[in-house]
Amino acid sequence: MPLKDLVVYLGNRKATGSLSMERDVVRKQVVLHEGQVVNASSNEPREYLGQFLINLGHITEEQFQRAYDTQKETHVFLGRVLVMIGAVTEDVVANALSLKMRETLLEAFQWHSGTFAFEPDKVSESPAGVDLAIPLTEIHRESELRETVWQAVRRVFPSGKASLVLHRANLAEVPRPGSLDARLIKLIEDGFSIDELVLRLHATDFFLYQRLIALHRLDAISVDDEQVLEMSIDDPVEALDDTDSPGPDTLVANAHRLADQGSLRDAVALVRRANQLKTTPETSALLQDLENRWLAALRVQLLGKRHVPLLVATADQIRAQSLTAPEKYLLSRLDGKRTLFHIVSVSPLRELDALGHFERFVEKKLISL
Repeated sequence: MPLKDLVVYLGNRKATGSLSMERDVVRKQVVLHEGQVVNASSNEPREYLGQFLINLGHITEEQFQRAYDTQKETHVFLGRVLVMIGAVTEDVVANALSLKMRETLLEAFQWHSGTFAFEPDKVSESPAGVDLAIPLTEIHRESELRETVWQAVRRVFPSGKASLVLHRANLAEVPRPGSLDARLIKLIEDGFSIDELVLRLHATDFFLYQRLIALHRLDAISVDDEQVLEMSIDDPVEALDDTDSPGPDTLVANAHRLADQGSLRDAVALVRRANQLKTTPETSALLQDLENRWLAALRVQLLGKRHVPLLVATADQIRAQSLTAPEKYLLSRLDGKRTLFHIVSVSPLRELDALGHFERFVEKKLISL
């Protein structure tokens, strides 16, 4: 059943209950009351309230960290903590929560596979005591408008790896210092790829691409043609279906063997691949189990002490690594003061993925702890 049809069905029925959605390792839950979304949660960090507030420029990473530390101690909702310390107003929290609740559901409209379960009459406490209610029918209408934007995005931007060229003369107005547009334009001029922009701005894919499309329509930005040519040489090779690659059953068997040997990183990688080839309840459960075991091991190894990561590799050594956008983002957070715990907790990346990257940095001798 397509998610858009499910949303219309539950909205028209004025359903009350809890809608859970899963795809690979992503898990979301939307709480409904009489056909309206009243709460939403996700294990995707970019859909956390704090990430929205950082992206919108309402709080800094440092303010988020202080509030996060307080939340861990008091178990008070993050939004309430931020209001208590004077970082934001209740209206700001309510607006960010509304965006977060919409995004949690609307992002899942892009899924091509996954599972859902609806439990009638199951409700939970409202976040931060804020009363919000967004009709499912309204979200469905918004999803149709989003699809129009996504079609334009796919036509204009060939890949998240692409960098952009700024044409300042075509900007509608000079961005206000410190605004989201000002930060975005500075990063574009510094040559960051779209994938890197998403992470450095703590944005969701749609929010960033929506702004990029608006700037593109003004002819204020264009795609770096030279880099697109470089990507077009590599992409066909990546897209080829390797018929000689092992099947899901072989990958799972090898993952079990590696896990028994203690190679959890490699075991997780194999099961992720198997789950992409053929998602089954068994591979999903195995993936969750192995990820939990690997995360527990990484926490002991890297977060057991309040380590401060220091960059020890030279610029040439780092360039030779062909780092991904998440890896570049994490290395950019190293300032000799932030602890590893603080970097990971503020990061828009999953804790497991962030710690996995730091484990690799240590192994490659790019950083020291």
